[in-house]
Amino acid sequence: MKFSKIAEKLKELKWYNLLLVMLSGIINGTGVALFLIPATIIDGGFSGTSFILNKVTGVHVSIFIAAINLPFFIFAYKRQGLKFICYSLIAIGFYSLTTFLYQSVFKISNFFYENLSNDIILLVLFGGLISGVGSGLAIRSGGAMDGLDCLAVVFAKKIGLSVGQFEMIYNAIQYIIACVLLKDLSVGLYSIVAYAIGLKAVDFVIEGLSRAKACFIVTNKSEEMAEVISKEMRRGVTLIPAKGYYSQTDMNMIYCVVNRFEIGKLKKLVDQVDKRAFVSINDVGEVLGSMKRNKTPDKKDIQTAFIAADKAFEQAIEPINEEKFDGTDNKE
Repeated sequence: MKFSKIAEKLKELKWYNLLLVMLSGIINGTGVALFLIPATIIDGGFSGTSFILNKVTGVHVSIFIAAINLPFFIFAYKRQGLKFICYSLIAIGFYSLTTFLYQSVFKISNFFYENLSNDIILLVLFGGLISGVGSGLAIRSGGAMDGLDCLAVVFAKKIGLSVGQFEMIYNAIQYIIACVLLKDLSVGLYSIVAYAIGLKAVDFVIEGLSRAKACFIVTNKSEEMAEVISKEMRRGVTLIPAKGYYSQTDMNMIYCVVNRFEIGKLKKLVDQVDKRAFVSINDVGEVLGSMKRNKTPDKKDIQTAFIAADKAFEQAIEPINEEKFDGTDNKE
């Protein structure tokens, strides 16, 4: 790629996303350096690999974090794009820097461990939670915190696995190796708990509290039901032609998307219209566009529309009014 094209791509980087990926690296480094590493808990992905190599070689973990992740992000450049790589490298850089500062400059990495050494589960919970928030924030900002994600995207399908399965197998092997090298089974078990909590935190940060729900409603009163949902919840409603297999009755199935806080209200409205309605509610990973229906025009909007129509009509008939007639009758 020419330097001019690279410069154009770099101009597309959002300043607020740059700040967020920096913050994500700091948050992730805080969770790992202050909670997981002092308690000998292995983080998931290449971060955990860096910790294992640190224990074996004695080289600072921050060096391994940067050295292992960097090649894989560069390797995934063509597939993921320049913006993704830039955001990811910034996140990894601040993650590595934060870990180094806590351990070698400020020397406070053992602060929580010394005070909570009798309650290791707290270190596991908070370490997994904080590092998960950092990873989720990096993904939400357009980057990634771990090169394993890039490796999984490139190679998972080639060996017949999903990305999640690829990463799970990698981490399982990694935890087994850690247990053998460190001669401590609890290391692997605690690491699994921390990793699971981290995954939940990542999902929470990416999807937020308002995770969407897809609702399918089968009822004989579809028109009335759709009108009530549209009016009371101000949500878009789609009617899908359907036919009951047993009754052989033609009907419309209602499809709408709401957030999790609106489920209770939706159930109440469905029960009011048709107590025998069949309702299926499923999680939605992502929603593009708006779930809300168009705003109902108020009186001012209607009055404005009439005025515009009048003006258009006057402009249309103006040439007719100005036309000159010679008084002859054109009728045959």
